[in-house]
Amino acid sequence: MTATPLEPPPRSYVRITGSLSRRMIAIASAWILLLLAGGGFALDRVLTQAITRNFDEQLEYVLNAMIASAEIDTAGEVVLNREPADQRFLEPDSGAYWQISAPGVDVFPSRSLWDRTLPTGEPHRDMAVHVYDSAAFRDNELRIVERDVRLPRSPRLWRFQVAQSREVLDSQIGALRETLVQSFLLLGLGLIGMAALQTWYGLLPLGKVRRELARLRTGQAGRVEGAMPAEVAPMVEELNALIEHNDRQAEEARRHAGNLAHALKTPLTVIMNAAAAGSNDLDATVIREARTMRRQVDHHLARARAVGRRGSAHSRAAVWASVEAVERAVARLYPNVRIDVDGDKTLIARIERQDLDEMLGNLVENAAKYGGGSVFVTARAAMGFAELLVEDDGGGIPEGDRQRIFDRGVRLDSGKPGTGLGLAIVRDVAEIYEGTVTLEESEDLGGLLVRLRLPLAG
Repeated sequence: MTATPLEPPPRSYVRITGSLSRRMIAIASAWILLLLAGGGFALDRVLTQAITRNFDEQLEYVLNAMIASAEIDTAGEVVLNREPADQRFLEPDSGAYWQISAPGVDVFPSRSLWDRTLPTGEPHRDMAVHVYDSAAFRDNELRIVERDVRLPRSPRLWRFQVAQSREVLDSQIGALRETLVQSFLLLGLGLIGMAALQTWYGLLPLGKVRRELARLRTGQAGRVEGAMPAEVAPMVEELNALIEHNDRQAEEARRHAGNLAHALKTPLTVIMNAAAAGSNDLDATVIREARTMRRQVDHHLARARAVGRRGSAHSRAAVWASVEAVERAVARLYPNVRIDVDGDKTLIARIERQDLDEMLGNLVENAAKYGGGSVFVTARAAMGFAELLVEDDGGGIPEGDRQRIFDRGVRLDSGKPGTGLGLAIVRDVAEIYEGTVTLEESEDLGGLLVRLRLPLAG
């Protein structure tokens, strides 16, 4: 029976909430249309008022000319010694009209009015010019300019009126608005097109990043390369840093797997040889080698946990609480050893509490095990680090062996139980948290001084 190959797991995709390009173009378009609408409305108001004002000034000019040429004849009627020159005032229903009226006298109209008259309304309380629209003629709306004047040798208040059809004015305003709409529509389309082009060109670097990531995924590149704009460069730098971080973790995982396999190979070989030879002390051999393998597994598991938590901004541990907990635990294991602690009780280190307890426990236990009966632990702050000093009154470690002692399995005193993994674990976990551990000579107790430095939490 042929085994069916396992299908690759379905690829998970990020949920898409819309196009960034369309979103940017939509926002730009809405803003452009809003500004054009506001600007077009304001410009329409200004130009319409200017055209209307010019139209009214022309009518007012005719009105002032009529007033200047008006006289009172011997019968008390008003006459014009010079009628307006516009021929439309002589043609019936031409759209241009004038009229002079006063209470108690007949209306003096232009010939263009024919059998109609302009509305006079109520007298004005001033002699200023008044302008208004009138629907007196149903077939044609009028624009009327009028003024009340008191002529010499006349007790009456005469009303001079000049009117013209709004058709000319409305056609001028309509042509203006048509030009404005066409111009602003063309301008809006051009601006939206420019916004789309700007968005496309501005987002081009993101496409380049996507292509670089595709090359990275297929193994054609090891990082995102190439020059990037100033706004995209920080993201690319962080992305490259993340890639390097993952590469380091993967490399560490491979190295730990190889180290663990190598560390377990020797105990397994010893057990297999003892079993094959029928050794009488097989039970003791299995127990001894199993204990060694367990310590190796514990070491690599501790380092793997620390690697997984590395870089966490939320890692925080109260140093003094860890010091007190370790002091109580070691004191029970070594009741004949005096352990003194002192220092800053407010220190907070950027590390997980479990890892801090394990490192500090290894150091204090080693000091109690290999020292002469006195251990002194000091906690203090130093240049952005939480510094832990573990001193003992033992024989110390020669300077030439202080670096070698950090190697796994190295023990300078084989007369006491142990696997030689304690300091190696401390060094590995400290480096993971960007800390250091060094061995020195204690000036106060004369033995070994271990200086553990871990970054302070912000």
